[in-house]
Amino acid sequence: MPIVATTPPAPEHRQRTEQACVDAIAALQRRVLEAVALGGPLVEVMDSLCRQVETLAPGVLCTVIEIDANGCLQPVAGPSMPAAYSAALVGVPIGPSAGSCGTAAWRRKPVEVQDIANDPLWRDHKELALQFGLAACWSNPIFIKGEDRVGMTFALYYREVRAVEPFHRSLAEACVQLCQVALTHEYSRRQIERLAYFDGVTGLPNRTLFNDWARQALQAAEVVNGAAPETGAITLLLLDLDRFKTINDSLGHAVGDQVLAGLAKRVAGVLKPGDLLARLGGDEFVVLLPGRDKPEALLLAAAVHAVLVDPMQVGSNDLRLSVSIGLSSFPADAADVSSLLKSADMAMYEAKRNGRNCTRAFAQAMNEDLDSKLRIEVALRRAIAASVLTLHYQPKLHLGDGHLVGVEALLRWNDPLLGPMPPDVFIPVAEECGLILALDAWVLGAACRQLGDWQRRGLAVPSMAVNVSPLRFKQDDVAGQVAGLLAQHELAPHSLTLEVTERLMLEDDDHARDQMTRLDALGVRLSLDDFGTGYSSLSYLKRLPVAELKLDKSFVRDLETDADDRALAAAVLAIGRALSLAVVAEGVETEGQRLALQQAGCEVAQGYLFSRPLAARAFEDWLLLRPPSPPTP
Repeated sequence: MPIVATTPPAPEHRQRTEQACVDAIAALQRRVLEAVALGGPLVEVMDSLCRQVETLAPGVLCTVIEIDANGCLQPVAGPSMPAAYSAALVGVPIGPSAGSCGTAAWRRKPVEVQDIANDPLWRDHKELALQFGLAACWSNPIFIKGEDRVGMTFALYYREVRAVEPFHRSLAEACVQLCQVALTHEYSRRQIERLAYFDGVTGLPNRTLFNDWARQALQAAEVVNGAAPETGAITLLLLDLDRFKTINDSLGHAVGDQVLAGLAKRVAGVLKPGDLLARLGGDEFVVLLPGRDKPEALLLAAAVHAVLVDPMQVGSNDLRLSVSIGLSSFPADAADVSSLLKSADMAMYEAKRNGRNCTRAFAQAMNEDLDSKLRIEVALRRAIAASVLTLHYQPKLHLGDGHLVGVEALLRWNDPLLGPMPPDVFIPVAEECGLILALDAWVLGAACRQLGDWQRRGLAVPSMAVNVSPLRFKQDDVAGQVAGLLAQHELAPHSLTLEVTERLMLEDDDHARDQMTRLDALGVRLSLDDFGTGYSSLSYLKRLPVAELKLDKSFVRDLETDADDRALAAAVLAIGRALSLAVVAEGVETEGQRLALQQAGCEVAQGYLFSRPLAARAFEDWLLLRPPSPPTP
């Protein structure tokens, strides 16, 4: 046979072929980058990339596999791969002999296997590959830019044993770069989504995502004639970590974050599929329970309390945690997400008021109470701004000769719309809404101004007693204001008495203790109001500069008929004598009560027997016109 000489391709033809490859790769890059720029989903972009590669390289099967946070394979694209093969790869861990892709991700460098049937890297997976006619594979790791971590692999498969040809290498190198761009863009998008919708401390959905979920759940609930059937019931639990501020302040925010993460993990452990747990912010968490009624929600709340019984180990600290839980349900308590949260919030604060570490369900009375408080707050702000508040003054008399020892200033408010408002109603509202500091400061200023006026006009009013809120002692400069008022109105320090409650003494706040010490140094007297009605700890009477005890009217009311009340009153008087403290009895209304107190050794009292609280002008008239004091028995 004649020998046929083969002629090598002409340089011009070879150049045209190489240029066609370059043009094809450039066109591929443009199309993929355009899809990434337009924000296409990663799955769609990678699927398009694989299809274009397979068009440019007939006979090649192309795959893109993501490596999840646990180091396992998660197929993303493989349009020509058998679906059963891709499904079998889901969750396979990467490793030193995990096929081409798993090994490339583990080695962090490309892996080429020319014969899958006989290569040890495929020992555990070759049966799967051979079953679907896969004979060779070349896989490249794709790093997440800026994280130095393999996020995906890009692989070319062949159906025959062979090496990778040069054009395929050039094509794959270009695809690796494109995949890295797409992957980096995807991870940036996921990070933005995490920041927008997930809490950075616990990893839970945040308020924004919770609101979306809750709105969808409420829309999906079937409502019939204004009432949801059992399948449409939705219950919400609002959890607030008790005393979390103490943990943050004493152990630091890093420990606080660990506590929040640990709490989230424990609560998540008692939830069922379909229950939605989110962190609203701070130390507040919320659980949405679609299809769960109130009894089921109460059982879950009990499980949450139970799972927190065991201490939480955070570093070297064994912390005992508890939560206060408020419960509300749709549609019985609210018709939308905002109202559902509001109702649960009211119930949660009711749990706080009931001692914490408990669950309370929303009741309509709570909403009515909140509305009432809001009306009072609005009216009180208006009253303070318009200066329509007044002070009344109740005399304090010596039980021996009846002479005036002093007066107590009592705040009075008669609103044109709400009518007369008792202090025990509006003072707690003022404390809750932050008005108490301004209110207290006004009362103290007005009382000192009135006492100065009386003394300049020669009226025999020896002293003025003024109630001061514990919150003001803990947050404000009471001593500074008092020093200024004494100088402004030319008052002797001993003519002013500030009445405080046992609550302030028991909390032992550093700022409050400093204020009391400064007041005592000025010569201002401190009186302990409602003594014996709370959780008394007599040690503070020795530690703190108290000059006077107020015997509460609850001990005085039944003095004539109740031996126990007489014994309690005698005990308070004995404490006063032992510690050289004056004792003032409140609420004296009958002559019998006065005689009983006097016989027990009480020297000073106030109450309706002597005078009701009076406006300034009425008190002046009382002072000038009152009958002579009864003779001492």
